[in-house]
Amino acid sequence: MPAFAPDQETNGGRRRRIIAGVIFAFALLVYYLPGTTQQRTASMLRGTVLRPFIAAQERLVEARLNARHVDELQRQLDTLTAQLSTYRALEDENRTLRGLLELGERLRPAFRPASVLRPGNTDSESMFLVDVGTEDGVRVGSPVVDPHGLVGIVRQVRANTSVAMDWTHPEFRASAMLADGTSYGIVERLPGGLREQDQLILRGTAFFAPFTEGMLVLTSGFGILPRGIPIGSVESVAETEGQWRRSFLLTPMVQPASVTHVLVAVGDLASDMMDAWASQPAGTDPEPSRTDERLGDSLPPTRDSVGLPPRASPSDTVSGGRS
Repeated sequence: MPAFAPDQETNGGRRRRIIAGVIFAFALLVYYLPGTTQQRTASMLRGTVLRPFIAAQERLVEARLNARHVDELQRQLDTLTAQLSTYRALEDENRTLRGLLELGERLRPAFRPASVLRPGNTDSESMFLVDVGTEDGVRVGSPVVDPHGLVGIVRQVRANTSVAMDWTHPEFRASAMLADGTSYGIVERLPGGLREQDQLILRGTAFFAPFTEGMLVLTSGFGILPRGIPIGSVESVAETEGQWRRSFLLTPMVQPASVTHVLVAVGDLASDMMDAWASQPAGTDPEPSRTDERLGDSLPPTRDSVGLPPRASPSDTVSGGRS
């Protein structure tokens, strides 16, 4: 038979009771000591036996305070980010309104300012409402513009509102010309793989007409639209037909999805509006890029001061997903 071995659990329980008894006896002894002796004993224990436990407690308290401090700094950073985003939206809107005011001064009194409302229906993605109508002088075919150029054309008119289509509508057509007046054609929508990838194409221009990349394309004045409203700029040659005609792919001057305020024609229009729009490359607006730079410059130092890791940019996320 195997030799008898004492139960380890029983021995462990007896050992704990002995240790507890010794500690209790020591505490009772210290309790009856004089005050000065008690203080010296407590100081000795804190500096020897209890020193590791006291240091661990201090580290736990410090870690708890640091966690609360980081949480507070994170809340402040999130608040700052939200405020900067709101500031950017307000700055973009103010810049648009300033541009409309300046353009309205040059086009007065033939245009009136209006707000844009998108219906949001899947069947009306290229349509929008403006809060001016027949009582303001709006007519079917009136151009809708913003500081960059042509947004669309009014299709239906009511008393106080109108329905317009932007250039992404399948039925959009506009007689146009190169900015130097050397060649004319018809601008229409060129569907992309997605709605956001739609572009414009200028068809029917003379094959030997001189052009340069970035040359503005304006309304020609033939038809319902007056002459000189910017539509887009030449990006490249899209196609050729023999040796007598070719088409140009255009970069639109206006992205309709981002338009919130416009000017709508409400009266007799001048035959030539080329002087109303300052010449600028299509799709460019220096202010938003400077705003992005200011936001980009202000947030990283804030995160550094908080001690948080930098957040990945959208471009990093996209590139990471594609790799």
